[in-house]
Amino acid sequence: MIRYGKGEPVVLFHGVTGSETMWRNVIPRLAPSYDTIALTALGHRGGRPGRPGASVRDLVDDAERSLDELGLERPHLAGNSLGGWMAIELARRGRAASVCALSPAGFWDTADGGHLDGARKLRRAINLARRTRKVMPWAARVALARRIVLRDVAVHGDRVTRGDLLEVNDDLLACTLRDELLSTEEQIAPLDPLPCPIVLAWSQRDRILPAGTSGARARLLLPQATWKLIPGVGHVPVFDDPQLVAQTIHESIEESKADEHQAHAGR
Repeated sequence: MIRYGKGEPVVLFHGVTGSETMWRNVIPRLAPSYDTIALTALGHRGGRPGRPGASVRDLVDDAERSLDELGLERPHLAGNSLGGWMAIELARRGRAASVCALSPAGFWDTADGGHLDGARKLRRAINLARRTRKVMPWAARVALARRIVLRDVAVHGDRVTRGDLLEVNDDLLACTLRDELLSTEEQIAPLDPLPCPIVLAWSQRDRILPAGTSGARARLLLPQATWKLIPGVGHVPVFDDPQLVAQTIHESIEESKADEHQAHAGR
């Protein structure tokens, strides 16, 4: 767990095969305003071990256990991809004051294979990480190499530092549940009305879960959610523009608080 800052708590959830370290460049931008907490999911590097065959529901159960251990009843939540899915499911359980879901996973129709293309690209990244593990410490020194390695999840992979890319590779290879999560047939059920304010903040240039397909389905299943398109970023927007990600989360939280204040004033 990484925790910095003071104020209302906001809990951050990473994407599949990631870890809390993926938020390293966002946390300092949120900490001046919020008690900012990044958690690592079940079965991921640094998180609690996950049993073979674990599901997304198991990851959500584990995240709820972490909220209980931290004494957080209804913090603000934000998450990317799998982490956005987890945040939405925690909100469904009444455990969120607000949610900012950055290109959340789970909005697909498994009957038509809607999740398979994104999973294929992520498996390609896993295979590349395995094959290049020995040379990556040297290759990661080259900006073009970083851009190529991260091409499916970032627009500007060259902006990622060598050290951060090596962390991403280590996270990816250490995840024990990647096969289960990439082949899951679970999906997000409709949520209407919303249990709390939810922002669907979709990456404009998402190649894993495109806004035109996964994003469109998300808007159908969560019709009351606020829709935002984050310009110029890929599926993992913290790689491209951590400042913009922090700003998006901050605005989501403050808008939810303003809405709550207005609702109370109207009673």
